[in-house]
Amino acid sequence: MSPAPPPGLDLVHVCCTSSFAGVERHVSELAAAQAAAGHRVTIVGGDLDRVRAVAGHAVTVLPGHGVPGALRSLRRVRRPDLVNVHMTAAEVSLGLAWWLRGVPVVSTRHFASPRGSRLIARPAVRLGARRVDAQLAVSHYVAEHVDGASTVVLSGVRSDPGRVPAAEREPVVLVAQRLSPDKHTDMAVRAFAASGLAAQGWRLSVAGQGALLAELEQLADDLGVGDTVDFLGYRADVLDLMRRAGMFLAPRIDEAFGLSVVEAMARGLPVVAAGSGAHLETVGGTPGAFLFRPGDAEDGGRQLAELAGSPDLRDDYGARLQAVQREQFTVDEQARRTQAVYEGVL
Repeated sequence: MSPAPPPGLDLVHVCCTSSFAGVERHVSELAAAQAAAGHRVTIVGGDLDRVRAVAGHAVTVLPGHGVPGALRSLRRVRRPDLVNVHMTAAEVSLGLAWWLRGVPVVSTRHFASPRGSRLIARPAVRLGARRVDAQLAVSHYVAEHVDGASTVVLSGVRSDPGRVPAAEREPVVLVAQRLSPDKHTDMAVRAFAASGLAAQGWRLSVAGQGALLAELEQLADDLGVGDTVDFLGYRADVLDLMRRAGMFLAPRIDEAFGLSVVEAMARGLPVVAAGSGAHLETVGGTPGAFLFRPGDAEDGGRQLAELAGSPDLRDDYGARLQAVQREQFTVDEQARRTQAVYEGVL
């Protein structure tokens, strides 16, 4: 009698980057859960040290910056049972990896736009798309804005066992995102200024780096809140900042998912978010969610002021957000639903 096959699958995730933002965290968390379930998992791409820190020692992590870097690493892995690609460049790399032909490919769509809308040649995009056997979308909002049919698998985060009460938190409104035009960080500064909280001892802390730093600093000065707005730059301790902050502000209008928002929910941190994009699926899944009219800084400021004025309301709202995260946005549930899609193409 021949021996039984080994348990689990050989899985490879590909993201052609050398950074660590929402996509790379998504991949790292999912890979950790898959490894815990008995699969043999390799990640190609991302900031290697930070990916390893989240994914854990059971996951193999290889460099994959750009399509050439991903192809070099894909040459090193043994033929997997399935490859999960993330973003268009990763699809292109699989289209060029002729030695992996016949291996099922699942593409996870992280952005609410058609593939190839960025600086990648259309023929290469089409080549990569032809290799895709199934497509996931990280939110219904993304599924509605990408090309091709998608199965929605909401991203998850690790739940936090505790929740810091409002009375023990600092009077800080936290924003965590890149300082780039698509993130609408200027709306966060305007909403904070409109809230009047600066005069009540609150501060706005912005964790993130980007090209708009000087412009945002000038905006804060022009609005009279420059002395109470802290631009923290890149921070590796955002989760700790969330445990200490009093509120979280998410101003992006067209958010594809917003992993940082769900991380805030996991810590029972009250979230005020633009009432659009995938915020309607994350924060919006909570009764009485604080969602302001997209692009309306005055409305965002009013909601910040309402929450700031009542520690009991912040505690109640934070508890409701945390309950929704634990029910709908866990890594285990994400891994389970992802596995179902994998099984459909194997």
